[in-house]
Amino acid sequence: MTQFKSCTPTTMVRDEFVSSFADIYEHSPWVAESVFDAGLDADDNHIESLHLKMSMTLLNASEQKQLDLINAHPDLAGRAAVNGELTAASTAEQAGAGIDQCSEEEFAKFTTYNNSYKNRFNFPFIMAVKGANRYQILESFEMRLGNDSETEFATALNEINKIALFRLRDM
Repeated sequence: MTQFKSCTPTTMVRDEFVSSFADIYEHSPWVAESVFDAGLDADDNHIESLHLKMSMTLLNASEQKQLDLINAHPDLAGRAAVNGELTAASTAEQAGAGIDQCSEEEFAKFTTYNNSYKNRFNFPFIMAVKGANRYQILESFEMRLGNDSETEFATALNEINKIALFRLRDM
Protein backbone atom coordinates (compact mmCIF):
# COMPACT_ATOMS: atom_id res chain seq x y z
CA MET A 1 0.00 0.00 0.00
CA THR A 2 1.24 3.47 -0.91
CA GLN A 3 1.09 6.39 1.50
CA PHE A 4 0.27 9.90 0.29
CA LYS A 5 3.36 12.09 -0.09
CA SER A 6 1.79 15.41 0.79
CA CYS A 7 -1.07 14.69 3.18
CA THR A 8 -2.63 12.37 5.72
CA PRO A 9 -6.34 12.13 4.88
CA THR A 10 -7.49 10.83 8.27
CA THR A 11 -6.07 13.87 10.08
CA MET A 12 -8.06 16.32 7.97
CA VAL A 13 -11.27 18.07 8.93
CA ARG A 14 -14.08 17.88 6.37
CA ASP A 15 -13.39 21.23 4.64
CA GLU A 16 -9.68 20.44 4.34
CA PHE A 17 -10.37 16.95 3.00
CA VAL A 18 -12.91 18.17 0.45
CA SER A 19 -10.64 21.01 -0.63
CA SER A 20 -7.70 18.61 -1.07
CA PHE A 21 -9.66 15.94 -2.95
CA ALA A 22 -12.41 17.97 -4.68
CA ASP A 23 -10.92 17.76 -8.18
CA ILE A 24 -9.72 14.17 -8.07
CA TYR A 25 -13.02 13.66 -9.87
CA GLU A 26 -13.28 16.51 -12.39
CA HIS A 27 -15.35 19.39 -10.96
CA SER A 28 -17.18 16.90 -8.72
CA PRO A 29 -16.46 17.59 -5.05
CA TRP A 30 -19.49 15.46 -4.12
CA VAL A 31 -17.29 12.36 -4.40
CA ALA A 32 -14.87 13.64 -1.75
CA GLU A 33 -17.77 14.88 0.40
CA SER A 34 -19.50 11.50 0.26
CA VAL A 35 -16.33 9.59 1.11
CA PHE A 36 -15.56 11.83 4.08
CA ASP A 37 -19.15 11.70 5.33
CA ALA A 38 -19.13 7.88 5.16
CA GLY A 39 -16.10 7.88 7.48
CA LEU A 40 -12.39 7.36 7.07
CA ASP A 41 -10.16 4.82 8.76
CA ALA A 42 -6.39 4.32 8.97
CA ASP A 43 -6.33 2.39 5.69
CA ASP A 44 -7.51 5.55 3.92
CA ASN A 45 -4.09 7.10 4.46
CA HIS A 46 -3.08 4.74 1.64
CA ILE A 47 -3.78 5.77 -1.93
CA GLU A 48 -5.25 2.43 -2.97
CA SER A 49 -7.74 2.30 -0.10
CA LEU A 50 -8.97 5.85 -0.55
CA HIS A 51 -9.18 5.29 -4.31
CA LEU A 52 -11.33 2.20 -3.77
CA LYS A 53 -13.75 4.20 -1.59
CA MET A 54 -13.88 7.03 -4.10
CA SER A 55 -14.34 4.62 -7.02
CA MET A 56 -17.17 2.81 -5.29
CA THR A 57 -18.82 6.13 -4.46
CA LEU A 58 -18.89 6.94 -8.18
CA LEU A 59 -20.02 3.47 -9.23
CA ASN A 60 -22.81 3.41 -6.62
CA ALA A 61 -24.07 6.92 -7.46
CA SER A 62 -27.23 7.50 -9.44
CA GLU A 63 -26.92 7.31 -13.21
CA GLN A 64 -27.65 11.05 -13.40
CA LYS A 65 -24.81 11.89 -10.99
CA GLN A 66 -22.50 9.63 -12.99
CA LEU A 67 -23.56 11.33 -16.23
CA ASP A 68 -23.04 14.77 -14.69
CA LEU A 69 -19.50 13.76 -13.69
CA ILE A 70 -18.78 12.37 -17.17
CA ASN A 71 -20.04 15.64 -18.67
CA ALA A 72 -17.77 17.64 -16.33
CA HIS A 73 -14.79 16.32 -18.30
CA PRO A 74 -13.37 18.43 -21.12
CA ASP A 75 -12.95 17.25 -24.68
CA LEU A 76 -9.45 16.01 -25.47
CA ALA A 77 -7.79 18.76 -27.53
CA GLY A 78 -11.06 20.66 -27.31
CA ARG A 79 -11.99 24.32 -26.99
CA ALA A 80 -11.29 24.41 -23.24
CA ALA A 81 -7.73 23.20 -23.86
CA VAL A 82 -7.17 25.74 -26.61
CA ASN A 83 -8.57 28.56 -24.46
CA GLY A 84 -6.59 27.52 -21.36
CA GLU A 85 -9.74 26.69 -19.37
CA LEU A 86 -8.78 23.21 -18.15
CA THR A 87 -8.05 22.30 -14.56
CA ALA A 88 -4.34 22.10 -13.80
CA ALA A 89 -4.59 18.29 -13.67
CA SER A 90 -6.33 18.06 -17.07
CA THR A 91 -3.81 20.44 -18.63
CA ALA A 92 -0.90 18.36 -17.37
CA GLU A 93 -2.52 15.08 -18.43
CA GLN A 94 -3.25 16.28 -21.95
CA ALA A 95 0.21 17.84 -22.32
CA GLY A 96 1.82 14.63 -21.06
CA ALA A 97 0.11 12.78 -23.91
CA GLY A 98 1.42 15.31 -26.42
CA ILE A 99 -2.03 16.64 -27.23
CA ASP A 100 -0.73 20.19 -26.96
CA GLN A 101 1.67 19.39 -29.82
CA CYS A 102 -0.96 18.31 -32.35
CA SER A 103 -0.54 19.33 -35.95
CA GLU A 104 -3.48 21.15 -37.56
CA GLU A 105 -4.50 17.85 -39.17
CA GLU A 106 -4.37 15.98 -35.85
CA PHE A 107 -6.28 18.75 -34.10
CA ALA A 108 -8.95 18.57 -36.83
CA LYS A 109 -9.15 14.80 -36.33
CA PHE A 110 -9.62 15.25 -32.57
CA THR A 111 -12.36 17.79 -33.25
CA THR A 112 -14.12 15.46 -35.68
CA TYR A 113 -13.87 12.49 -33.31
CA ASN A 114 -15.01 14.56 -30.30
CA ASN A 115 -18.06 15.75 -32.24
CA SER A 116 -18.87 12.28 -33.61
CA TYR A 117 -18.50 10.72 -30.18
CA LYS A 118 -20.72 13.30 -28.47
CA ASN A 119 -23.35 13.01 -31.20
CA ARG A 120 -23.37 9.22 -30.82
CA PHE A 121 -23.24 8.92 -27.01
CA ASN A 122 -24.36 12.34 -25.69
CA PHE A 123 -21.31 12.74 -23.47
CA PRO A 124 -17.61 13.44 -24.05
CA PHE A 125 -15.00 10.80 -24.83
CA ILE A 126 -13.14 9.95 -21.63
CA MET A 127 -9.73 8.32 -21.57
CA ALA A 128 -7.05 8.22 -18.90
CA VAL A 129 -4.32 9.59 -21.14
CA LYS A 130 -1.38 9.32 -18.76
CA GLY A 131 1.15 6.99 -20.37
CA ALA A 132 -0.53 7.25 -23.78
CA ASN A 133 0.34 9.44 -26.74
CA ARG A 134 -1.92 11.31 -29.14
CA TYR A 135 -1.72 8.54 -31.74
CA GLN A 136 -2.92 5.92 -29.23
CA ILE A 137 -5.72 8.25 -28.16
CA LEU A 138 -6.88 8.72 -31.76
CA GLU A 139 -6.81 4.93 -32.25
CA SER A 140 -8.91 4.50 -29.11
CA PHE A 141 -11.41 7.04 -30.44
CA GLU A 142 -11.73 5.05 -33.67
CA MET A 143 -12.22 1.77 -31.85
CA ARG A 144 -14.64 3.03 -29.20
CA LEU A 145 -16.89 4.85 -31.66
CA GLY A 146 -18.10 1.37 -32.64
CA ASN A 147 -19.26 0.50 -29.12
CA ASP A 148 -22.85 0.60 -27.90
CA SER A 149 -23.99 3.27 -25.42
CA GLU A 150 -24.04 0.98 -22.39
CA THR A 151 -20.47 -0.20 -23.03
CA GLU A 152 -19.24 3.36 -23.51
CA PHE A 153 -20.97 4.61 -20.35
CA ALA A 154 -19.26 1.85 -18.33
CA THR A 155 -15.96 2.52 -20.10
CA ALA A 156 -16.20 6.23 -19.29
CA LEU A 157 -16.70 5.46 -15.58
CA ASN A 158 -13.78 3.03 -15.62
CA GLU A 159 -11.54 5.61 -17.32
CA ILE A 160 -12.61 8.28 -14.81
CA ASN A 161 -11.61 5.97 -11.96
CA LYS A 162 -8.22 5.43 -13.65
CA ILE A 163 -7.77 9.20 -13.93
CA ALA A 164 -8.62 9.53 -10.24
CA LEU A 165 -5.98 6.95 -9.31
CA PHE A 166 -3.34 8.81 -11.33
CA ARG A 167 -4.29 12.06 -9.60
CA LEU A 168 -4.20 10.50 -6.14
CA ARG A 169 -0.74 9.08 -6.88
CA ASP A 170 0.47 12.61 -7.64
CA MET A 171 -0.50 13.79 -4.15
